[in-house]
Amino acid sequence: MRAWVVAEPGPIGPGANELGPLELVDKPTPDPGAGELLVQIRACGVCRTDLHVAEGDLPVHKDRVVPGHEGVGTVEALGPEATGFAVGERVGIAWLRHTDGTCAYCRRGDENLCPNSRYTGWDADGCYAEYAVVPADFAYRLDVAIEDVALAPLLCAGIIGYRALARASLPEGGRLGLYGFGGSAHLCAQVALAQGARVHVLTRGAQAQRLALDLGAASAAGAYDTPPEPLDSAVLFAPVGDLVPVAMRALDRGGVLSVAGIHLSDIPALTYETELFYEKEIRSVTANTRADGRQFLEVAERHGVRATTHVYPLSQADRALRDLKAGRFDGAAVLVNDLS
Repeated sequence: MRAWVVAEPGPIGPGANELGPLELVDKPTPDPGAGELLVQIRACGVCRTDLHVAEGDLPVHKDRVVPGHEGVGTVEALGPEATGFAVGERVGIAWLRHTDGTCAYCRRGDENLCPNSRYTGWDADGCYAEYAVVPADFAYRLDVAIEDVALAPLLCAGIIGYRALARASLPEGGRLGLYGFGGSAHLCAQVALAQGARVHVLTRGAQAQRLALDLGAASAAGAYDTPPEPLDSAVLFAPVGDLVPVAMRALDRGGVLSVAGIHLSDIPALTYETELFYEKEIRSVTANTRADGRQFLEVAERHGVRATTHVYPLSQADRALRDLKAGRFDGAAVLVNDLS
């Protein structure tokens, strides 16, 4: 099969190595092991985490790993003892791919905190390829009436946005601020709006601001601007630590900031009186549970949550990552398999 690998983690885009960190190679089609599914990939969303892995912000856990963890495809074969799925069935491959099921975190329902967790496109090969394998226990059954391209970004951007919103403890009818408005934020906004929230978007780029207003946001302004009213909750999607004090100052008393990214640049010193007092809170978000994923897919179907997508051929995955880094599109990029 043909697949993209992270050949040498490093910068992508202007000023980077001419070849970039990704390389399109021939690899053996993987065989599904015990409890695994072999999936023919039809579409794969492009996540900012893929960019972090490619550029080395997240050190790769597997040499020459295949990135990509928002995969939609069909089951091609079942490994020994794989149950719950049939050949030809449409399935989703997401970020979380293994937990031990026995640690204290797993036993209490917090499998996202499992110290032995493993992840698609980081610890194991992902979906920037013609085929990928996934443990059947961590695959998502995709019987929702959503087409492949619109569905792919839901499998990480959507799920993480859903968990980040829950971590922000937004009260009913509350005032929510979203800092950054890419693939995850524009899905999170739709969930919040469906729940009756008033959403204020703080982000760079006129294109993203227009999308926010088109989706129903009450306001859209620059990332460092002050929202038109105090916020009950906020979610930071941009991987920019400098925005943490900005968001904390925008919170009303008792407000919560949820930091959604897996990677964040350093946070500057916070001033207690203006940024933390009055019981303001900062909460991080660490991956997701499978229950989060199932719940979000149900919410997405019920409320018509859909990604604004920009399609790239899988053969041009490196260009999609460059465009993501440069902010050349709103919403989410999706790779469509043109290699098979």
